[in-house]
Amino acid sequence: MSPRSTPTRQATRSLSWLGFIVFALLAVLIGGVLWGGATFIPKLALDLEGGTQIILEAEVSDDSDVSQEQLDQAVSIIRQRVNASGVTEAQVTTEGGRNIVVAIPGVADQETRDRVTSTAKLSFRPVLVAGEPSNEFVGEDGESTPYPSPDASVPSEPTASPTDASDDSWITPHLQQEYQAFDCDAERGEAASAPEDEPIVACESDGTVKYILGPVEVEGAHISDASAGMGQTQTGATTGQWVVNLEFDGTGSKAFADVTSRLTGAESPKNQFAIVLDGEVISAPRSQAVISDGKAQISGNFTEETSKALADQLKYGALPINFTELSSNQISATLGSAQLEIGLITGLIGLLLVVVYTLFQYRLLGFVTIFSLVIAAVLTYLVIAILGWREGYRLSLAGIAGLIVAIGFTVDSFIVYFERIRDELRDGRGLESAVEAGWKRAARTIYSAKGINLLAAVVLYVLAVGNVRGFAFTLGVTTIIDVLVVVIFTHPMLQLLAKTRFFSSGHPLSGLDPDALGAVYRGRAQFRTPVSAKRSKIASSSKEAQKRQTIAERKKAEMASSGSAKNDEKDS
Repeated sequence: MSPRSTPTRQATRSLSWLGFIVFALLAVLIGGVLWGGATFIPKLALDLEGGTQIILEAEVSDDSDVSQEQLDQAVSIIRQRVNASGVTEAQVTTEGGRNIVVAIPGVADQETRDRVTSTAKLSFRPVLVAGEPSNEFVGEDGESTPYPSPDASVPSEPTASPTDASDDSWITPHLQQEYQAFDCDAERGEAASAPEDEPIVACESDGTVKYILGPVEVEGAHISDASAGMGQTQTGATTGQWVVNLEFDGTGSKAFADVTSRLTGAESPKNQFAIVLDGEVISAPRSQAVISDGKAQISGNFTEETSKALADQLKYGALPINFTELSSNQISATLGSAQLEIGLITGLIGLLLVVVYTLFQYRLLGFVTIFSLVIAAVLTYLVIAILGWREGYRLSLAGIAGLIVAIGFTVDSFIVYFERIRDELRDGRGLESAVEAGWKRAARTIYSAKGINLLAAVVLYVLAVGNVRGFAFTLGVTTIIDVLVVVIFTHPMLQLLAKTRFFSSGHPLSGLDPDALGAVYRGRAQFRTPVSAKRSKIASSSKEAQKRQTIAERKKAEMASSGSAKNDEKDS
């Protein structure tokens, strides 16, 4: 073995990586506290902290009703939107047959409110006319006068059938007057309810440009995926601006390719297509190439928060009906601090029992388990605090239950490893050799067990809703951290301890005393004859060895003993 691959060097390298990971997580959290609005204390969920309750009322006419199917669909979409950035433990329920109650942990900011109430109806329309947002003209008296509303007698039907959505035949005298009189400040968003097969007048979301747009050519329903990210140029360089990346399904990809094929090379503004969200133009890019792969990009005055909110709205679809915010109130915790204290006390009791058991069973070796649990707790705390800052994760009572359950799962890994080492010592190996051989055998068992735990957590998280997802999430996170701690702390520590005289000599308090473990037993129903030992010690070790024999090994030993007795009779 080369000097670079010695167990000591491997252990030192692993512990160095552990130190780096802890330092990096701590640095990220401290940086978030100083400059990013993070806190050292993990955020709590609705059941432990309270939050904001928003009641949404469906916008319907007096002679129409809201179906239960529409409400259920809206509840599902709103829940997905709210939880899109993390496990926020929000509660979304129906009330009274036409209202939806959304309970969000903490204080809901404007982005969260928009995420909840926006219909997110997206469409792509070709630009026919683009101009100044003004709706006034200078009269003969020299004063600015608003354009009058369109006269009902003005023709509103095209004189010739338009050949495509970009045909100027769509611009009727009535539509031209509507365009002149349209007030971007007062009438913003009114185009949301316009028919999709007719042209509309709409404004840029910031009110800087007013458009006449042709009929819808690509519907937002054909978006298969949406994500937020930094924009890139054709060379792959980052533009430094947040954008929303879209992917269309087969129908949408074909329609989008047809649109870009027609618009590419046309004169401005006919080479533009407007991305209309809830009646407002959020972007009107020029088509510079045919996009045939179904991947588009929305650019605009986005921030990280607004781009993520829009991506989530588009990804999970538009609400089936419009809602208005009926009321918004702060609500208290559904469980409160008493239940939180009980949960923490329960965890401490479980941790104390684990400490007592490990010290009783493994003597001073148990301190490796204790320190491993401390390292795992530090990593878990830092990860949860960072997730609460960056992803909106909140710790519920169910999540705390997941952390408590994880204590037992974590200790299982150490017990498997320690018992493998003890088995190797019983086979007559030295401690250093027993640590390496025991790790090779224990690692397979640990990886298999943790893989099953992680799979169960993932399935539970995907299929469940509400607080159960919080339990599954913490269980999955702690499972990953458990494996990390065993690999880069527990095993390296035993590699180093095996070099010490106290543990390598098999001190009775080390928990790795070969004599106390019955090291005369070699396995496979064979026994090593001691060179010099007291008969009482031999008898005690033999009894220990016989206790540890499997049924198959015991039968094999009895058959061997019976065969030996028959041979003795023949010889006599």
